[in-house]
Amino acid sequence: MKQQLESIQKKALEKLETIQELRELEDFRVAYLGKKGELTSILKGMGSLSPEERPVIGQLANEVRNALEAGIAAAKERLIKAAREEKIRQETLDVTMPGRARKLGKKHPITLVLDEIKEIFLGMGYEIAEGPEVELDYFNFEALNMPRNHPARDTQDTFYITEDVLLRTHTSPVQARYMKDHKPPIRIICPGRVYRSDAVDATHSPIFHQVEGLVVDKGVTMGDLVGTLQVFAKGVFGENTRIRLRPHHFNFTEPSAEVDVSCWGCGGTGCRICKGEGWIEILGAGMVHPNVLRAGGIDPDVYSGFAFGLGIDRIAMGKFGIDDMRLLFENDIRFLRQF
Repeated sequence: MKQQLESIQKKALEKLETIQELRELEDFRVAYLGKKGELTSILKGMGSLSPEERPVIGQLANEVRNALEAGIAAAKERLIKAAREEKIRQETLDVTMPGRARKLGKKHPITLVLDEIKEIFLGMGYEIAEGPEVELDYFNFEALNMPRNHPARDTQDTFYITEDVLLRTHTSPVQARYMKDHKPPIRIICPGRVYRSDAVDATHSPIFHQVEGLVVDKGVTMGDLVGTLQVFAKGVFGENTRIRLRPHHFNFTEPSAEVDVSCWGCGGTGCRICKGEGWIEILGAGMVHPNVLRAGGIDPDVYSGFAFGLGIDRIAMGKFGIDDMRLLFENDIRFLRQF
């Protein structure tokens, strides 16, 4: 039996050196150390040995088993390492190969203009305020001094969801909401999408973008408004830009004005862009109406303020020479690549 054990150990260790796959190694383990394996079969015959031989053969059998288990462990480590190295070899990245170019997008012209406007007003200490696009009739009209059935609503015909819920026609509701939740001093701009029931053509769209501003504090005057708009106009259209205010009527401001800038194409001498007038209207503005302040919970006898609103789409069209507003919404990549 001693010779058999020694023969099994020699033969098994030699065979271990030839195994190249983990599956073969498992078959080897079962063949020698399993319940019906060669070493187990021999050990079953130890009952026929004399009492003197049993300890010697038992010790030798354990040594053989330990040697085989150690050999199997070493072979397993060798096979796992080889498999890992082969996988690494197959997955090696050739850094000399040219990569795949990734096409990068560009900012939309409306976003470019909006970012520029934000930077100008953030630099003057304004905060950015936002509100819901699906708005209550109260904040969209009534809190802005336009009660129900008021004729001024006709110029801002919009899309009603229910009798009291609509798509906002301007970002002024953000100002109304902000005044209810914040005490003066207030200095904010309100950018966002707005909706009106306009027919689609080269200069009109049912969806467009606005930025409105609001300042409320003690002692705010029309002069503060003019100075703010001058800084804004020069920042957007260039240092040589001038502004002009023309009397107008808005329900939410009093006094009110339409604001023009000197034409960015001709500097005010007259050209095709300004239709020979030298001026281009860009926004409406004025001192906040006392009724609007009261609706926001602010005492108009103590505080005053100014507000303004402008269309981002129109400014983008002017800055980039776009002659059809529909191009801003069609997502034609050939058009957008220009900016």
